[in-house]
Order: sequence, then C-alpha cells, then structure tokens
Amino acid sequence: MRAPRTALLTVALALCGGGALAQSAQSPQPSPSSQQRYSADGLYNLANSFARAGKPGLAVLNYERAALLAPGDADINANLEYVRATAHVSAEPHNRFARVAQAVSPALAAWLGVFGITLVGAGLVARKMTPRFRWARVGGVVVGIALIALTVSSATLLWPRMRAAVILVNQTPARVSPVPMGDTAFVLPEAETVTMTAEHEDFVLIRTRGGNSGWVARANLGAVVP
Repeated sequence: MRAPRTALLTVALALCGGGALAQSAQSPQPSPSSQQRYSADGLYNLANSFARAGKPGLAVLNYERAALLAPGDADINANLEYVRATAHVSAEPHNRFARVAQAVSPALAAWLGVFGITLVGAGLVARKMTPRFRWARVGGVVVGIALIALTVSSATLLWPRMRAAVILVNQTPARVSPVPMGDTAFVLPEAETVTMTAEHEDFVLIRTRGGNSGWVARANLGAVVP
C-alpha cells in the first residue's frame, strides 16, 4: 500500500536529487509482479520507483496505466503532472466536460450507462401504463439520458488512449521510413505521450500532439494499454 499524501513530495525529492526518501522507509520497494502490474496501487508504486531512479519515461507510462484504473486518484494525477513538468513535456489540456468524463472509471461508466438505459426504459413503459407521476417519469428519462451521454463521452475519450504510448528513451529519433538507418525527421524527448497509428516490423508510426508523424523503434516506446 502507499502513503497517499506524501507521494508528490517523495517524487519531488527524488527528482531533485534528495537523499533518503521518507516513503522508502515507510513501504517496501514494489516488485514487478503480475498482481501489482495490474492494480492501480501497484502501478503507482512502480511509477514512483522509476521516478526515484530518474526514469521519467517509465514513470509516466506506469502513472498513465494507474490513471486508467483509478482516474480520479489525486495522488496519481499529481505525480503524473509533476514528472511531466520535470521532464519538460506537457499533457494535452482538457476542457471541464472532458475532465468530468475522464474522472469516471470505464467500469463505472459502463454501469452508469446500463442504469441510464434502465431509467429511460422504465420511464417510457410507465408512460404507457399510467398517466400519473408525469414529472417523476420525465425526470427519470432526463437523468437516464444524461447517464447514457456520460457513458458515451467516457468511451469516446477513452478510445484515443487505447493507442497512446510513452517515449521511454530520451532523444528518440522519429524516422521518415521504418528502417534503422532511415533519415531522422525529428527527435522526441523522454516521457512525451504520442499516438500510435500504424506498425511495421520493429517500428511504430506515431503522431505527436503537434501533428508531426514519424517511425519510432518499438523498443523506444511503451503502450499505455499493453
């Protein structure tokens, strides 16, 4: 388990070259077991260990994976933002509605959608059975539609993250063709998040937030959704 409110300070001390870390004394170093890799706490601890080791790419990758499982976790989001800022990379800004939709976990969003469909269906059935409680029926249908819209929005925002990847090696070359000796179109900093659009043997075609595309060696990036 983690010490929730000391996480950002722990990463700050580590990245600034601090000595012994408080969290290291409070909890054991996470081991990359399968149970930890696929739980929010395990991924969070793993990301902290990479941040302490000065590996922002792997830290951001595991914070991103943890955020998929626990999107509303303030500690995960704070550490992710801090490590990105320290590595001089920025996240794509989201409007208020996007932040609300992404704060709902995929599992919860699915259940809310089911509940919304049930409310809409019950309201429509009740309308045919009895003219009474009109406002209750209308209110149920409106709430149901809102829950369905939230579920659809959450799925729409989640879909691009299915193709998201994090650069793991600093100054990674993005080449104009998927060959080791291809000309370099531009270079990518460690910890930058990109979108994967195609694959060819040991290379992945990526697109940056600025719209630039290039082929990157598969070994130099990690998919957020493995």
